[in-house]
Amino acid sequence: MFELSEEHREFRHSVRDFAAAEIAPHAAEWDRKHYFPVEVVQKMGRLGLFGLTAPEEYGGSGGDFTSLCVAIEEISRVDQSMGITLEAAVGLGINPILTFGTDEQKATWLPDLVAGTKLAGFGLTEPESGSDAAATRTRAVLDGGEWVIDGAKQFITNSGSSITSCVTVTARTGEKPDGKAEISTIIVPAGTPGFVAEAAYDKLGWHASDTHPLSFENCRVPAANLLGERGKGFAQFLATLDDGRVAIAAVALGCIRACLEMSVQYAGERKTFGIPIGRKQGVAFQIADLKVMADAAEMLVYRAAALKDAGASRADFKQAASVAKLYATESAVTATRIATQVFGGYGFMEEYPVTRFYRDAKILEIGEGTSEVQRMLIARSLGLPVE
Repeated sequence: MFELSEEHREFRHSVRDFAAAEIAPHAAEWDRKHYFPVEVVQKMGRLGLFGLTAPEEYGGSGGDFTSLCVAIEEISRVDQSMGITLEAAVGLGINPILTFGTDEQKATWLPDLVAGTKLAGFGLTEPESGSDAAATRTRAVLDGGEWVIDGAKQFITNSGSSITSCVTVTARTGEKPDGKAEISTIIVPAGTPGFVAEAAYDKLGWHASDTHPLSFENCRVPAANLLGERGKGFAQFLATLDDGRVAIAAVALGCIRACLEMSVQYAGERKTFGIPIGRKQGVAFQIADLKVMADAAEMLVYRAAALKDAGASRADFKQAASVAKLYATESAVTATRIATQVFGGYGFMEEYPVTRFYRDAKILEIGEGTSEVQRMLIARSLGLPVE
């Protein structure tokens, strides 16, 4: 059901060649300098990676979700920063506009985003609302023909780069009859007065990814910038995150594969007591575990992607997305720990990529729904009344 086609396998090779030539030789330097490589992002655009799932009328290839996961996996296999840049650009930047936007909104924003000449962010998380997204404090009030937005967002990817064109934000736009907050989604163009992308974060990992806190003070945008139906923002971001969870699981899969490949090579070359360390069961068994993790994560990621492409029910896809995200991301963190142990003292040195992968992996268990949230969603999907 979810075995990759010959076309997918050929596409994998083309992305792998690109990643090896354009990203791998520079990833350590970008990481060290905290440099966001706009020029390489735009090369990814020219390769068609941002338009894989977009219709041809907006410059995309009209491909499937599985192809996007393949691309994300292969880019992440050499650099998670660029992998998450692609994942967020499509899943959180393009997808909400493509899914919920009006024809005018799509025509305005999608061509540049699909081409990779511009990026878009998705402003959901706030200082006091992450997993509890219903606790959103950012407000938007309709004043004549404009939304007036006040509030703050944090940890927002692709939100403050030199090629960021807009950020879609969730905001309270009123109150429902039951007293709960009415959450809507609004497109805010970069450069709008009152919208500020604050200084980039100094992060543990993903140093070459663009991530900022955002502030909105009397930020006015046209009423026509409402994305989708008013009051449906909560449902929109839940649907957006379902796709994103599979895509970030593909980032994790790329990380696991890299750890496996680096460990096999190193264990075959590094000698202690006159023999390669790969001959020692203590090392070999750990690397065998990496193979199990890689194969299991692959099956879960591409099963979920296949369900998405086949138009499966939301309930089935939602469960598969959470299972893939939970297993792949937690396995990635474990895989980087194992790989670092295989490398021994060298695994603690920045000259080896395994160190960067170790730092980068932890956020995978947190972003786009923490491991705890995934366990809650899976339990609910089984009929358990978990709160």
